[in-house]
Amino acid sequence: QVQLVESGGGSVQAGGSLRLSCAASGYSGASMAWFRQAPGKAREGVAAIYTAGSTSYADSVKGRFTISKDNAGNTLYLQMNSLKPDDTALYYCAADWLIRREYWFLANDYRYWGRGTQVTVSS
Repeated sequence: QVQLVESGGGSVQAGGSLRLSCAASGYSGASMAWFRQAPGKAREGVAAIYTAGSTSYADSVKGRFTISKDNAGNTLYLQMNSLKPDDTALYYCAADWLIRREYWFLANDYRYWGRGTQVTVSS
């Protein structure tokens, strides 16, 4: 069975950096993504990675966040720089073999989810 476990969240001041990790077991696909959900808001796609390392990003994080995987493909990362208070949310790792790249940001396209790691950015 697929298990995704996030780590690396925490509290930082605006302008700071964090690196999130997602340890995957039971999943051999190339496509994975990060989502986030702030209180009272819908879950939104942050970034996705596909075969050959191609990536997609939400406009709100382009140039600040970088998604990557380790060589074995078992760990997904999200390097977050220049953090803003608006980045405060619970961050989730997601995976599925059948992601539609043009709809990578749709949560319903992903069957496997972690439990999330909290990121809090103070001004």
